[in-house]
Amino acid sequence: MPKPFPAEFRRDVVAVARKREAPMRQIAKDFGISESCLNRWLQQADVEDGVRPGATKEESAELRELKKRNRVLEQENEILRRAAAFFAKDIAPK
Repeated sequence: MPKPFPAEFRRDVVAVARKREAPMRQIAKDFGISESCLNRWLQQADVEDGVRPGATKEESAELRELKKRNRVLEQENEILRRAAAFFAKDIAPK
Protein backbone atom coordinates (compact mmCIF):
# COMPACT_ATOMS: atom_id res chain seq x y z
CA MET A 1 0.00 0.00 0.00
CA PRO A 2 1.40 3.40 -0.92
CA LYS A 3 2.33 5.84 1.80
CA PRO A 4 -0.55 8.27 2.47
CA PHE A 5 -0.12 11.87 1.48
CA PRO A 6 -0.02 14.49 4.26
CA ALA A 7 -3.33 16.16 5.11
CA GLU A 8 -1.95 19.59 4.18
CA PHE A 9 -1.02 18.32 0.70
CA ARG A 10 -4.53 16.88 0.26
CA ARG A 11 -6.13 20.17 1.32
CA ASP A 12 -4.00 22.09 -1.17
CA VAL A 13 -4.82 19.72 -4.03
CA VAL A 14 -8.55 19.85 -3.23
CA ALA A 15 -8.45 23.65 -3.11
CA VAL A 16 -6.79 23.81 -6.53
CA ALA A 17 -9.22 21.26 -7.98
CA ARG A 18 -12.25 23.15 -6.67
CA LYS A 19 -11.16 26.27 -8.55
CA ARG A 20 -11.69 24.29 -11.79
CA GLU A 21 -8.99 26.28 -13.59
CA ALA A 22 -7.75 23.14 -15.34
CA PRO A 23 -9.14 19.69 -16.18
CA MET A 24 -9.08 17.18 -13.31
CA ARG A 25 -6.77 14.93 -15.30
CA GLN A 26 -4.21 17.73 -15.60
CA ILE A 27 -4.45 18.72 -11.93
CA ALA A 28 -3.93 15.11 -10.87
CA LYS A 29 -0.96 14.75 -13.20
CA ASP A 30 0.60 18.02 -11.98
CA PHE A 31 0.43 16.84 -8.35
CA GLY A 32 1.59 13.31 -9.14
CA ILE A 33 -1.59 11.51 -8.13
CA SER A 34 -4.17 9.51 -10.07
CA GLU A 35 -7.40 11.06 -11.24
CA SER A 36 -9.41 8.54 -9.21
CA CYS A 37 -7.44 9.51 -6.11
CA LEU A 38 -8.25 13.17 -6.72
CA ASN A 39 -11.94 12.33 -7.16
CA ARG A 40 -11.96 10.40 -3.85
CA TRP A 41 -10.29 13.33 -2.08
CA LEU A 42 -12.89 15.72 -3.52
CA GLN A 43 -15.76 13.47 -2.44
CA GLN A 44 -14.36 13.11 1.07
CA ALA A 45 -13.79 16.87 1.31
CA ASP A 46 -17.43 17.42 0.30
CA VAL A 47 -18.56 15.05 3.06
CA GLU A 48 -16.31 16.74 5.62
CA ASP A 49 -17.65 20.17 4.58
CA GLY A 50 -21.26 19.00 4.80
CA VAL A 51 -21.93 19.47 1.09
CA ARG A 52 -22.71 15.80 0.52
CA PRO A 53 -24.15 13.22 2.92
CA GLY A 54 -21.87 10.68 4.53
CA ALA A 55 -19.81 9.90 7.60
CA THR A 56 -17.01 12.33 8.42
CA LYS A 57 -13.65 11.11 9.68
CA GLU A 58 -14.63 12.03 13.24
CA GLU A 59 -17.89 10.11 13.00
CA SER A 60 -16.15 7.09 11.50
CA ALA A 61 -13.53 7.12 14.25
CA GLU A 62 -16.23 7.41 16.93
CA LEU A 63 -18.17 4.53 15.39
CA ARG A 64 -15.01 2.36 15.32
CA GLU A 65 -14.37 3.11 19.00
CA LEU A 66 -17.97 2.35 19.96
CA LYS A 67 -17.90 -0.96 18.08
CA LYS A 68 -14.65 -1.88 19.81
CA ARG A 69 -16.11 -0.98 23.22
CA ASN A 70 -19.24 -3.00 22.44
CA ARG A 71 -17.13 -6.09 21.59
CA VAL A 72 -15.26 -5.77 24.89
CA LEU A 73 -18.48 -5.41 26.86
CA GLU A 74 -20.00 -8.44 25.12
CA GLN A 75 -16.90 -10.51 25.99
CA GLU A 76 -17.03 -9.37 29.61
CA ASN A 77 -20.73 -10.18 29.77
CA GLU A 78 -20.11 -13.69 28.39
CA ILE A 79 -17.40 -14.29 31.02
CA LEU A 80 -19.79 -13.22 33.77
CA ARG A 81 -22.54 -15.51 32.40
CA ARG A 82 -20.20 -18.48 32.39
CA ALA A 83 -18.94 -17.70 35.89
CA ALA A 84 -22.49 -17.40 37.19
CA ALA A 85 -23.43 -20.72 35.61
CA PHE A 86 -20.33 -22.37 37.08
CA PHE A 87 -20.96 -21.10 40.59
CA ALA A 88 -24.70 -21.82 40.40
CA LYS A 89 -23.82 -25.43 39.58
CA ASP A 90 -21.54 -25.66 42.64
CA ILE A 91 -24.14 -24.16 44.97
CA ALA A 92 -27.06 -26.32 43.83
CA PRO A 93 -28.05 -29.00 46.40
CA LYS A 94 -27.00 -32.54 45.58
